[in-house]
Amino acid sequence: DVSSPKHGKVDPDNMPHVGGNMWAGGTGGRDTAGLGGKGGPYRLDAGHRVYQVSQAEKDAVPEEIKRAAREMGEKAFKQRLKEIQMSEYDASAYERFSGAVRRQVQSLRIILDNLQ
Repeated sequence: DVSSPKHGKVDPDNMPHVGGNMWAGGTGGRDTAGLGGKGGPYRLDAGHRVYQVSQAEKDAVPEEIKRAAREMGEKAFKQRLKEIQMSEYDASAYERFSGAVRRQVQSLRIILDNLQ
């Protein structure tokens, strides 16, 4: 069961963590920032293979936990914008321009990775 969203502990060795309720950047877990889990406050990619919980499990998360996770995610987003000295308007404009070329940038990254 989910209890409350949190960032989670940071693994200094960046080992992959699957499931559980402890590690930031893990996959398929609960309550912590990561990918493929349920009840976490925001997505956090530590670069590992993603294990996905079922949509039924995600849908079963209580509404108060979803609301708390959204609030925590919004707070983290605003804090990050403040750290990089960017307003919400700037972030919106960046997303609009970035989104227009996202596929081309991804293609270019793949080409450059293959050249290396």
